[in-house]
Amino acid sequence: MRRFHRMLMYTNRKPTRSPPPSPTNDDQSDAHQDDLSLAGSARRRFLLGSGVLTGGLAAARYAGAAAPSIAESRDAPATSRSVGAARPVRLTVNQHDYVVDLEPRVTLLDALREYLGLTGTKKGCDRGQCGACTVLVDGRRVNSCLTLAMACEGQPITTVEGLAGETALHPVQQAFIEHDGFQCGYCTPGQICSAVALLGELRAGDPSAVTTDLARMPVEITDDELRERMSGNICRCGAYAGIVAALRQALQHG
Repeated sequence: MRRFHRMLMYTNRKPTRSPPPSPTNDDQSDAHQDDLSLAGSARRRFLLGSGVLTGGLAAARYAGAAAPSIAESRDAPATSRSVGAARPVRLTVNQHDYVVDLEPRVTLLDALREYLGLTGTKKGCDRGQCGACTVLVDGRRVNSCLTLAMACEGQPITTVEGLAGETALHPVQQAFIEHDGFQCGYCTPGQICSAVALLGELRAGDPSAVTTDLARMPVEITDDELRERMSGNICRCGAYAGIVAALRQALQHG
């Protein structure tokens, strides 16, 4: 009887449902990564789409702006494209005619040294301050480093190589030798060319910044007058005393 009662109890007991298994840590991490991957892919699609749209607009804008310049360059005449091209230039240097192909930017100094091989004219500061590059253009002294070669076409140019005669030196050259008007000699070609022009200025009665009496002709030649007229030529060796003495001798010999 007791056994029957026990069986009845087991029979009438309602079956209980076991709770669903809780997800493990691995399952949670996989689900989280799926959510991140979906969000990341959506973000990437948005960035790619916006980037393509922005790039297309920018490309269309710049392509439209650049198109006229391309067309203009194709239609530009040949003369405008060859403005800076070299062309033949006729230079008369030391009573000799030369025809050289020069670009407009070539200075007279570079034309003399690099194209004609007349290296007596020196390149010092290359800024028109030292006077080492002084040459004569139509009888007047110029800084050849600041003078364009094309601007001298058709004008007689004299460098230090063209001063001496066939049998004798120029009086200024001879005076520089006798009075030690140089030491290293680098500035000497410019000094001599400047001195030759100075003699011509004095003969013509051209005044200087220190000329006291403008009505007096000829100009009174003092040491200050000579120094002022040679002030554009710098001698780093300091041979100024010899230069002034050489100028006075050259003036006496005409």
